[in-house]
Amino acid sequence: MAITTGPKEYFREVSSIKFEGVESDNPMAFRWYDENRMIAGKPMKDHLRFACAYWHSFNGDGSDPFGEATHLFPWLGISDPIERAKAKADAAFEFITKLGLPYYCFHDVDVVDYTSDVAQNDKRLDTLSDYLKEKQSATGVKLLWGTANLFSNRRYMNGAATNPDFHVLAHGAAQVKAALDATIKLGGENYVFWGGREGYMSLLNTNMKREKEHLARFLHASKDYARKNGFKGKFFIEPKPCEPSKHQYDYDAETVIGFLRQYDLLNDFSLNLEVNHATLAGHTFTHELQVAADAGLLGSMDANRGDYQNGWDTDQFPNDINELTEAMLILLEAGGLKGGGINFDAKIRRNSVDPQDLFYAHIGGIDVFARALITANNILENSDYKQLRQHRYESFDAGKGKSFEEGKLSLEDLRAFAIENGEPALRSGKQEYMENIINRFI
Repeated sequence: MAITTGPKEYFREVSSIKFEGVESDNPMAFRWYDENRMIAGKPMKDHLRFACAYWHSFNGDGSDPFGEATHLFPWLGISDPIERAKAKADAAFEFITKLGLPYYCFHDVDVVDYTSDVAQNDKRLDTLSDYLKEKQSATGVKLLWGTANLFSNRRYMNGAATNPDFHVLAHGAAQVKAALDATIKLGGENYVFWGGREGYMSLLNTNMKREKEHLARFLHASKDYARKNGFKGKFFIEPKPCEPSKHQYDYDAETVIGFLRQYDLLNDFSLNLEVNHATLAGHTFTHELQVAADAGLLGSMDANRGDYQNGWDTDQFPNDINELTEAMLILLEAGGLKGGGINFDAKIRRNSVDPQDLFYAHIGGIDVFARALITANNILENSDYKQLRQHRYESFDAGKGKSFEEGKLSLEDLRAFAIENGEPALRSGKQEYMENIINRFI
């Protein structure tokens, strides 16, 4: 039975969401997500480690640049900021426990509204983190990661850690310190940095080299503080190429990995990848996952999707079984996420105004990931998918090809081989056949 710990039940019309199997017609049940089903040697819940995004689910009011709020949540109408924050926490933990999610994630200003007074903000977050700790203890829900919002306040219009004004940078540092303190208090397993405005709008007024050096120094200072105060988890960078800045320094996975390597941050940092951010960078989500996995830095992911007709970050709930099956192939072959989980950084649509819509959205997202995981595992165990890829590179497994991989051939040796063996035969990549494997197992 779900645990509701607040004085008011906000989702009274919904009971605990259970697994009922693929034959179920119940829209308030999982058809694929059987958390204890064994996949590749461990329970499904340990592969996926789902989390609820505090900001979209409980702060988002449906407003957009063209219209006012449509999600009129009762907790958002409370005038006192502390009582409003506590009511929001009551609603959040009721929702999370009814859905059966093991984790949640937050920005500092999601938890409680901030003012322009640093000391007052610290006090508010400390008060609410005490309250969240009580909620966690009562429900068993854990904090996957915390972070600080260093992009919404007008002081951050030119960035935080990369701001040309040191005064602004110092305010960003104060916010990160408080967010780290709260994350540590709540037993947060990771901490995320998203450079929402860590970039530039014009190079005419930007010293890019100096800004990136400041960002690296800021990350080192944050890491050192957290380690000094007992934080054992991973720090994640979340790549995004643009929006709101024209160009952001955490453009994509390759860019972030190069940055971490250049500034000696690889030992403590990994990547939190988002579907919609990958597409904004001109990549597929699977490309970004593979880049991170190949570097041993596949830490966590934010689950959502974009819209093919819109060129911005729409943060819709995921529903593409083909895309996610390919993603789960990478996840399984990489040995899983390194410390993180799958956070639903997605929001219900502006015209989805019923309380049940929040459940439908998460149930659908959870089920499509579960189905993708099952499908990917079946492909790896019961098809020739792995053998096809291995066969494609077999010329490097022996003879001169192996010698090349081992660094034993010079450019002259390679030329001599080409002359001796003549024109190479054309070999099929069998792309269509492999695409058919995905669809066959779905």
